[in-house]
Amino acid sequence: MSFSKLLSLLLLVNFIFIYQSHSSPDNNVTKAQSHIKPKKVHLSLYYESLCPYCRSFIVSQLVKVFNTDLLNIINLRLVPWGNAQYVKPNKTIICQHGEDECYLNTIHACAISIWPDPRKHFNFIYCIENQGLPIKDNQHSDGMEAVWKACSARSGMDQKLIKDCYDSGYGRKLLLQYATETDHLYPKHLYVPWVTVNNQPLYDKYEDFITYVCNAYKDKDLI
Repeated sequence: MSFSKLLSLLLLVNFIFIYQSHSSPDNNVTKAQSHIKPKKVHLSLYYESLCPYCRSFIVSQLVKVFNTDLLNIINLRLVPWGNAQYVKPNKTIICQHGEDECYLNTIHACAISIWPDPRKHFNFIYCIENQGLPIKDNQHSDGMEAVWKACSARSGMDQKLIKDCYDSGYGRKLLLQYATETDHLYPKHLYVPWVTVNNQPLYDKYEDFITYVCNAYKDKDLI
């Protein structure tokens, strides 16, 4: 073998050795992993308006999401249907706390649809729930409309958009979509508030939802 060929071979071997030492599979994996952002955790609340337990959870517990950095690692969904039912063939909606609940559930659904950012619609829903509204079975009171309109003004939300959503029947359509989603939960919901983390129910541990969210974010087992 000529000297020039031998020198070329040695240079090639040296280049391969240096390349492998600086570009090992472990280094490549480490670099790739460093650019992967952890997936957000899905946190869902299935609830109904005028429910004292739902109200307490929203006002005292769920609000912590917005008072901390927790919202940066979760996808929060509010589903205002709860224990309501509908009767065929006309899908007449019957709510546990009467017509006022059906009315407010629909208002909530409209707000969530119009302003999908949870920072926006949660402030509105929090405001309504924080009023501690009285329950009047089987009748719709004008006071409920005054409450949500005051909350929309406080939250900087256009009242007309919400009212048009309700009056047009679109809010009812949204509510029935939430009904289908709630009815197809597995395992089925047993009560409200019903809280799930990555589609797994927390049952009676729902007030400790932050711990479960953090565990899910770290890929730990939820239960």
